[in-house]
Amino acid sequence: MLLAVDIGNTQTVIGAYRGRSLEHRWRISTDLSRTADEYRILLTGLLSGVPLPLRGAALSSVVPTAVSAVRPVLSELVDGPVVVVGPGVRTGIQIKIDNPREVGADRVVNAIGAVERFGAPVLVVDFGTATTVDVIDSSGAYCGGAIAPGVQVAGDALAAAASALRRVELTAPRNATGRNTTEAVQSGLVFGWAGLVDGLVRRICTEQRLGALPVVATGGLAQLIGPVCETITHIEDDLTLRGLLVVLELNS
Repeated sequence: MLLAVDIGNTQTVIGAYRGRSLEHRWRISTDLSRTADEYRILLTGLLSGVPLPLRGAALSSVVPTAVSAVRPVLSELVDGPVVVVGPGVRTGIQIKIDNPREVGADRVVNAIGAVERFGAPVLVVDFGTATTVDVIDSSGAYCGGAIAPGVQVAGDALAAAASALRRVELTAPRNATGRNTTEAVQSGLVFGWAGLVDGLVRRICTEQRLGALPVVATGGLAQLIGPVCETITHIEDDLTLRGLLVVLELNS
């Protein structure tokens, strides 16, 4: 079996593939202080029902300390290549921005997964710690995008800065017009972020002269915000894992 691991600032997603079939998937909180020994215990427990050793693993992360802790653990569990997405790794996608090294590994892997799944051109919206919109043009090249605060980050900042407001459950309210403070905050976060995404997608499509194309939502809050966006056409929870599998295949 093959392992795909994406470590974000807030959540870590792990998938075990048999061939191209995703047989196991886990989403856990990212702990920036987690040590290699803790990752060893965690991964060994999650993989208790998976035949070891694995045939290969691919890792993407925007947290350098996590890469340092996880990489040696993966090497112990894998009898084959351990690929860490970064400069020098074959991705099969051209990065057409001012400084390609600035692009987060997660955004690159999302783009790879989207092209593999939907072809090009395609837009990817990732609802994670940040809300990102990434553009893959008709040639299949990554050509930039937009970064906004994530929904949870905005909600936490609002509660911290406004003494009369508190943190609320992130769920879609009954109506955009909140009848109480909780519903009003939920409306602003859920419907407000849907409007933000729709505005960015439409502006990018006009600017890049893109016609009708797939707009794919992924990330921890995709199932919440994606359905109330007017421009989102697909929701793919496993887009990042799919992109990591493609990278692993290219580098095996």
